[in-house]
Amino acid sequence: MNTEILKLKNQLCFPLYAAAKEVVNRYKPFLKKIDLTYTQYIAMMVLWEYKSIGVKDLGKHLYLDSGTLTPLLKRLEGKGLVRRERSTEDERTVNITITDTGEKLKEEAVLIPAQIAKCMPLSMEEASTLYKLLYKLLKKMDCGDEVVF
Repeated sequence: MNTEILKLKNQLCFPLYAAAKEVVNRYKPFLKKIDLTYTQYIAMMVLWEYKSIGVKDLGKHLYLDSGTLTPLLKRLEGKGLVRRERSTEDERTVNITITDTGEKLKEEAVLIPAQIAKCMPLSMEEASTLYKLLYKLLKKMDCGDEVVF
């Protein structure tokens, strides 16, 4: 039996996991200044772009389910950054709309990407390649639901 595949150094998942964790940790001091968690920050990024969006569509953009989004959006609403409203066309649908306070927060948040770029030991070309490869993984990942042992 070949157990080499079970060594941590042979797993693609581990450097992805560890790098993602480290990147998110680099965001923490900058996000603390604007009182957002990383997940709240990426949700706000979508809202800064779209201004209003359904929870289901927000989840698709962020690769998050409604069980994760609901408490996150309640916290953002509690901070006065967003409004949650049931759709008048379909009351099963909840729309999220950015508030003026949420829009104003963008003025501070716009400085964060340049600060994070200083922490990244990648050239622009390397960063672009990594970005493309990660989105390729996100869009193409499908191993089915079947687990076989």
